[in-house]
Amino acid sequence: MSAPRVVVLTGAGISADSGVDTYRDAGGLWEGHRFEEVATPEAWERDRHLVWRFYQLRRKQVRGVEPNAAHIALARAQQELEAAGGSLTLVTQNVDDLHQRAGSEVLAMHGELLRLRCEACGARPSDTDHLEEDVFVPCPSCGHEFLRPDVVWFGEMPYHLDVIERAVAGATLFIAIGTSGAVYPAAGYLSYARAAGIPTIVQGLAEPDNLDPRDRFVQGRAAEAVPRLLDEVLGG
Repeated sequence: MSAPRVVVLTGAGISADSGVDTYRDAGGLWEGHRFEEVATPEAWERDRHLVWRFYQLRRKQVRGVEPNAAHIALARAQQELEAAGGSLTLVTQNVDDLHQRAGSEVLAMHGELLRLRCEACGARPSDTDHLEEDVFVPCPSCGHEFLRPDVVWFGEMPYHLDVIERAVAGATLFIAIGTSGAVYPAAGYLSYARAAGIPTIVQGLAEPDNLDPRDRFVQGRAAEAVPRLLDEVLGG
């Protein structure tokens, strides 16, 4: 019997257990801002100082939280499956670095708060040193006067789509954790796996928008439910 090939998609619910505020819990606002004000290319062109300050605050905040038991369990499962000849492809919609700090290799489809991106040369440097709210960071590669946050804004194309689609197509199990099921293309992977006959498990505090009767739904907080779920389905 071949080792499992698991794809896990995580959303805001897993980071919420580490103290990261979610968009839905804030009533559709990020730090008091509508997404049109701080999370679109148009907002960046209209008011770069507002957008920069917003993301600098978020970059500071993420340094003050730690991975929780769900992040750690996923990192352990990834390592154990790879050692056994299988795989766990971890895809996240989150822009924090909690999966990475827990020890996971991750496909961050919406970018990473702790990276910046140059619109002139395309460099994507990691940056945790420059967190001032009113000081732009120049590009270390080409000298362009400022870098933008390396996050995927509304209206932009997510990262790693080809890699993710291949992983889902070859999976033996698909698990969605803490996702709203409302943001595409990420929300479409559950139905894609389901249509391919791949067993699907959905974990969350509440049923997501894209839940189907054919999915197994595991309700609860990610930090409590995910370690138990992984032990059960992967035989840990």
